[in-house]
Amino acid sequence: MPSDDQTDASRRPRLTPAMADVRRAVRAVLPSAAPASAQRAAASDASVPEPLVLVALSGGADSLALAAAAAFEAPRAGWRAGAVVVDHGLQPGSADAAERAAQAARGLGLAPVVIRRVVVASDGDGPEASARAARYAALDAVATETGAAMVLLGHTLDDQAETVLLGLARGSGGQSLSGMASRSGRYARPLLGIRRATTWQACLDAGLEPWDDPHNADPAYARVRVRARVLPVLEAELGPGIAEALARTAEQLREDEQAFDAQIEEFIEEVCEPAEAGIAVSVGWLAANPAALRQRVLRHVVGSEFGVSLTRAQTLEVARLVTDWHGQGPIDLPGGIRATRAGRHLVFSTTGSAEVLPHDH
Repeated sequence: MPSDDQTDASRRPRLTPAMADVRRAVRAVLPSAAPASAQRAAASDASVPEPLVLVALSGGADSLALAAAAAFEAPRAGWRAGAVVVDHGLQPGSADAAERAAQAARGLGLAPVVIRRVVVASDGDGPEASARAARYAALDAVATETGAAMVLLGHTLDDQAETVLLGLARGSGGQSLSGMASRSGRYARPLLGIRRATTWQACLDAGLEPWDDPHNADPAYARVRVRARVLPVLEAELGPGIAEALARTAEQLREDEQAFDAQIEEFIEEVCEPAEAGIAVSVGWLAANPAALRQRVLRHVVGSEFGVSLTRAQTLEVARLVTDWHGQGPIDLPGGIRATRAGRHLVFSTTGSAEVLPHDH
């Protein structure tokens, strides 16, 4: 008669290449936050909990494969693994789908498992953006409540390729084309190098039943049209490997963005000084540098000082106050911001004042 250990082993799914790929991806991100187990051992204090990682779980193949991998890898890396399921309430039966996802998480041994229902605002940003904002607000709230050190998101290489194409269609510039970051604050995306087909196979191999969100087949969403129509045409006409090429492009552009950002941080204080209700930038410095750097600095200043993102058209219009100055008046920008040429300075303010205050540089 087989032993209990043998019986348990026979119940566990055999490790397959797809399952191994997803597990390796999760394993790679967990050591990036120092496990509290080392601190516990040093302090000989069992009351110090191991760090918690949460999986953002929709029940779809990507997040379900991610949850299964996290359930396996997290304890081996000194972590606890839980899950948060966000119910957007956008379609009939969403509460049942959320509960099924939560049950799957519990079946994998994840704890805690939190279901959070959100209300998606009907505003001018569109349903996708509104749902995303509500989802991240819920994930942030649950992570804070549970003390989670990391939240894992199930975005795959295919999602990254779609993001790049959508950014290209919007003409959003390098920052948008650089796609999604593998790490951003408490968020990590381990599967950006994994194809969607692999996550489906990993679920099948593990005996898990993914939920297929009807919204993923609704052509009303631009991302669905890119997924179902645009990428297949590109693959058919240009050959295989388009998704991988787009993902590589995103990675290279993100490296460029990070290098520019680091360079800007080094000298930004030298070219800026306080202004009444705002900040002033040296016109001489802006004029002396290439357009790419000049425009990045303008966007950086407005973004960091006022929390507003300028479009390319707005950035170019502001830049004309430097490169094509012939006495034109102030430029009104989103968020109640005004850009004004005041002598040797370009002043951004919330009041329209262009007075530069004394400084100690």
